[in-house]
Amino acid sequence: MELFFNPFDNLVCILLGISFTVWFTLLLVFIIVPAIFGVSFGIRRLYMKTLLKLFEWATLRIERGAKEKNHLLYKPYSNAIIAKEPTSLEEEIKEIRRSGSNKDLDSAPEFEMSDIFYFARRGVESIMDDEVTKRFSAEELESWNLLTRSNNNFHYISLRLTVLWGLGLLIRYGFLLPLRVTLAFTGVGLLVFLTSVVGLLPNGRMKNFLSEKVHLMCYRICVRALTAIITYHDSENKPKNGGICVANHTSPIDVIILASDGCYAMVGQIHGGLMGVIQRSMVKACPHVWFERSEVKDRHLVAKRLSDHVEDKSKLPILIFPEGTCINNTSVMMFKKGSFEIGATVYPVAIKYDPRFGDAFWNSSKFGMVNYLLRMMSSWAIVCSVWYLPPMSREEGEDAVQFANRVKAAIARQGGLVDLLWDGGLKRGKVKDTFKEEQQKLYSKMLVGTQEDRSRS
Repeated sequence: MELFFNPFDNLVCILLGISFTVWFTLLLVFIIVPAIFGVSFGIRRLYMKTLLKLFEWATLRIERGAKEKNHLLYKPYSNAIIAKEPTSLEEEIKEIRRSGSNKDLDSAPEFEMSDIFYFARRGVESIMDDEVTKRFSAEELESWNLLTRSNNNFHYISLRLTVLWGLGLLIRYGFLLPLRVTLAFTGVGLLVFLTSVVGLLPNGRMKNFLSEKVHLMCYRICVRALTAIITYHDSENKPKNGGICVANHTSPIDVIILASDGCYAMVGQIHGGLMGVIQRSMVKACPHVWFERSEVKDRHLVAKRLSDHVEDKSKLPILIFPEGTCINNTSVMMFKKGSFEIGATVYPVAIKYDPRFGDAFWNSSKFGMVNYLLRMMSSWAIVCSVWYLPPMSREEGEDAVQFANRVKAAIARQGGLVDLLWDGGLKRGKVKDTFKEEQQKLYSKMLVGTQEDRSRS
């Protein structure tokens, strides 16, 4: 029996074949090959500059339209809502007592009812301007980046602006998203396959060389899957073997942002599913430090594994994010002291994203990983700056907490981030009793001190 094909079907098949051929040729020539050799044609930089001009025009058009229609524009607070002076608990309570009583402060009783107003005011201030909770929500923008989800002023302004937004939607979801998904699967697929192949080789210089090249190539492809435009500063301070690289943490993609410029030994818990497949293939080619779920809570075992790794100067530097959770690109929160107790040289790295092109922050309590990646891949681009800071070592007489705070302060200062002492664990947990007890101790010390002064007199 003969098969008869409709000429129209043949034409469709030919066109689809040509389309896929052109698609993968462009993918190979302009993305995969440059990723292998670590070169760039400057297309992403040109794309970024074009977007900036569009954003500026859209913002000016919104402001002009608002003036014409007498609409009030939402302006995000660049600073805190409540202006606060850096005063101590004792000074503030004395000020309250002075304004509410005509008696001499020295003759005042140990406790006054007016003292309650200090704690009540601080409580209300914390509710109105909580410097912790707002670090776990998306960073607010001054201008519109043509994404509906990033603009509080989104409403109809003009036909041209609406057409531009619609065109951007078509480009992001019709062209960029399929391209990025293709690149992401290509990068991850090559990483799993090539690291498994390299893992079959005997340990030696050749295996280490090939492992480094494979990791760099695959991470660079994954970076291009996000249209990431990264500027690296002070590369002479890049982490070296036998050290620990610590960085502030905004997003899971922090890993590929850093790993596309240098190889690191990853630290983390062993997962199942696709992540587990990737972890098992990676560890065949490179000595990463993976822990079983039961081992993660054993601090001594974790410290021993990390210490053994950094003592071997032939192994790659360890990459750690001491905050333990993602913060919204505005601040750096408390560093866990574990990685600073080992005694190895610490290489601080500051990462700062430009939120105008896309929000890199992962709000894990609001979005799952798949939803988050979809939002990332449907954004315009991921633009960030990375600063390699000079290596730091623990000073004589300095404990692990002090060392961690010194490193954190250096990262915050370089990245233009707010340096906070709060624990990022407050994202999901309650405030520790120690924070409450600290305020109680300060107030108690003030009263006891007053009693002692009065007894002396």
